[in-house]
Parts: sequence; C-alpha cells; structure tokens
Amino acid sequence: MKKLMLVMLCGLSATTQAQHRLEKIWETKPIVAVPESVLDDGKGTLYVTLIDGDPWGLDGKGGVARLKPDGSGYDSTFITGLNAPKGMAIYRNRLYVADVTTVVVIDLKKGAIEKNIKWEDAEGLNDLTIDADGTVYVSDSKTAKVWRIQHDKPELYLEHMDGVNGLKSVGKDLIIASGKKFIKADRAKKVTPIATLPQGGDGIEPIGNGDYLVTSWSGWIFYVSANGQVETLLNTSAEKINAADIGYDAKKRIVYVPTFFAKTVAAYKLQ
Repeated sequence: MKKLMLVMLCGLSATTQAQHRLEKIWETKPIVAVPESVLDDGKGTLYVTLIDGDPWGLDGKGGVARLKPDGSGYDSTFITGLNAPKGMAIYRNRLYVADVTTVVVIDLKKGAIEKNIKWEDAEGLNDLTIDADGTVYVSDSKTAKVWRIQHDKPELYLEHMDGVNGLKSVGKDLIIASGKKFIKADRAKKVTPIATLPQGGDGIEPIGNGDYLVTSWSGWIFYVSANGQVETLLNTSAEKINAADIGYDAKKRIVYVPTFFAKTVAAYKLQ
C-alpha cells in the first residue's frame, strides 16, 4: 500500500496556490504574422517563427522574424519562404526550425537557409530541441512520434506519444509535453513522469533550478516545480489570446510569449 501511494504521489500533480507570478513588461502591436515560437539567442536577438497562413499548410507563407529583447526592431523578412514553422533551437551559429515535414537549417551569419532535412515519415513536425552534443530532437504531433537527428540523418526515437508537442533537452534528459503528461526520457529512453498538467502542454523552458515553465496553446502558462506541483501563472484563454512556444531569458527571468492568432509577442517578468 505504501508503495502504491508513493507511485500515485509521483505520477499526479497538485495545482497549488501561486507562489510565483508574471508581471507584464511590454507587448508588440498586433503586426506579428501568427507567431508560434520565440527563441532568445542570449546575444540581443529574439527569433520568432511566423506561420502567416494555415497552421499546417505547405503554402510558403511562413518565415522567421527578428525582434529586440525590448520589443522594438521587428523585422519580418529575416527568413522567408517557409511553410508553417514552429519550434526552434540554435547550435553553433545555426538555427534549426521545425517546418511541418522538414527541419530547416539556417546559417545565422549569412542569414540564409543552408539545408533542408526531409524524410517521408514526417507529417507534423512541431517542437525542436538540441542537446549539448548537437543531436536534434523533433516532435511530430500528427504521428505521435519523437525523431532524433544525428549527422542530418533522422531516426525514430519515441513513439505512441499521444499529443506530443513541446521538447527541451536538459542535461542528459529529454523533457516532453505529451498531452497533459509532462515527462522526461533519459538516454536509455526510460520515461519518468514529472507532473500532470491541467491542459495539454506546448512550450517548455527550464528555470534552471529543476523547475519549468510550460505553456498550453489555448492561453495558459504554468510553473511546474520539480516535485510535480503546478501553479497557474497566466490564463488568457477567455480572451482567446494564445500562449504558444515561449522563449526565456534565464538571467533576467523574462518570458517571451508568442500569442499566435492574436499576432503579438509579449514579455513578462517572472517574479
């Protein structure tokens, strides 16, 4: 019985009263063409994926914009001609972007697409993360799979991951939002629960102390503690303002929120 109770406590999350909060700093005008993801490069630039069309369409309307960390300097023309780009990660001056059926590799120094990594089984590539060794992990929300890419060669990593979306490489673990399941997989692919989310997870950002910020596309931001407790920091679902794949400045504790159909990027201070 004691063992059963321990398993139940580890596998379930308690939604607690807020010990943390978000204080809004700025928000752009509604001119951002359906922003899905924001990535802080730590060097004074925010990269923003723009869908600007059907969220899963192969229409060539998408791209990557640039924005300064104070919300100024919006440049929607940095990279154009993508489809419906979503998650991003940077490794050695290259920006990797999940773009429906393709992982697009962008040379940041040249500001140009270097290559496209494409494979037949990719149908709905969504979030993307890169570990310290340069291995790329990308979720496919339409096939419930996670792919691993090494030396530009994709291979199936995890499957039967219903609702899979957000990914984040942290140390030797892959942190995953799979529907309401917030879990981690180690290098041996052993999956361990972290928490149960009130809503299906989207973006994931580590705080740096074992805790995480997790979004739900419909407009929620949660603070997930390492012990599995979940706090609601933001809920804009009633206003139909989305909260997609967030960016995070860990030093300044600033959260950058792409609002998708609301067509803005907003910045909040984590208190």
